[in-house]
Amino acid sequence: MDTVLEYCDEYFFDSVYAKLIPAENPLSNSTIGTLDHHPTSAWERDNDLRIFLSLSAFLIVGATLFYFLSATFSFYVFFDKEYMKHPRFLENQVRLEIEATMRAIPGYAILTVPWFWGEIKGYSLLYDGLPTTFAGWAYMAACVPFFLMFTDCGIYWIHRYLHHPLLYKRLHKPHHKWLVPTPYSAYAFHPLDGYAQSIPYHLFVYMFPMHKWLYISMFMSVNIWTILIHDGNFILRSSIVNTSAHHAVHHLYFNYNYGQYFTFWDRLGGSHRQPTEEQYDAELRINKKTWEAQSKEADEIEGEVLGGKKKIN
Repeated sequence: MDTVLEYCDEYFFDSVYAKLIPAENPLSNSTIGTLDHHPTSAWERDNDLRIFLSLSAFLIVGATLFYFLSATFSFYVFFDKEYMKHPRFLENQVRLEIEATMRAIPGYAILTVPWFWGEIKGYSLLYDGLPTTFAGWAYMAACVPFFLMFTDCGIYWIHRYLHHPLLYKRLHKPHHKWLVPTPYSAYAFHPLDGYAQSIPYHLFVYMFPMHKWLYISMFMSVNIWTILIHDGNFILRSSIVNTSAHHAVHHLYFNYNYGQYFTFWDRLGGSHRQPTEEQYDAELRINKKTWEAQSKEADEIEGEVLGGKKKIN
């Protein structure tokens, strides 16, 4: 994030802060740069408040642009529009998903800033420069599966306990408003819910060394994955990868398939539910009897969660 912020400072924030909070020239009692035409700010680049504000602005704008570009692409290219005829697809649902996301993004951004601030200040284990030994290259390559396994484990347990009745009612239920989600629902969370599930991504680089550009690439990739598992396109059949079909099962039946990328932790924790032909078969997927059965079971399971009659599996 230090490199990203450096580019943002160079091409945008330096001039903004110079205008908003100009540095005073003690000799002429005018702003520095009157003579050299290079105005500066009283807030240097390493000023903590400036970093906080810059990161907040960057994350809010960046997340909003990323969300609209990726979700819109997924919605129009991958999402099966027939799914919108499902009786549990809400009226004006796409608009509601977008509105919920727009309310949540500022909260995500502000809560995330301390992690990126720590990276900029050098508290994380991110490193720059390419390896010079075989062991260095091997470690860099191993970081990819290790990052996925570490974050998948963390997200599984955080997500699972967000389904505990006490947390579900207060934090996670807004995301399950979308029983039949579209890609626009991918970030339609309560801010604390979405932030909690992002913690493993940030924690990883405070525990294990990782090349900063590899980290940025992985961070972008997992955010794209989050969009894709809400795309309602059930092409990939797998018992290992947590596909969009698995996540559709999660939205319908709540207490299953908490994992982010893989089914390992769900299998270990007894919460795995393999998608069936009701997800994969094109005709069965849009069958009214299938929809009625799904709605009935979904209501029963959520009633148990909200009523506290049954602990999570």
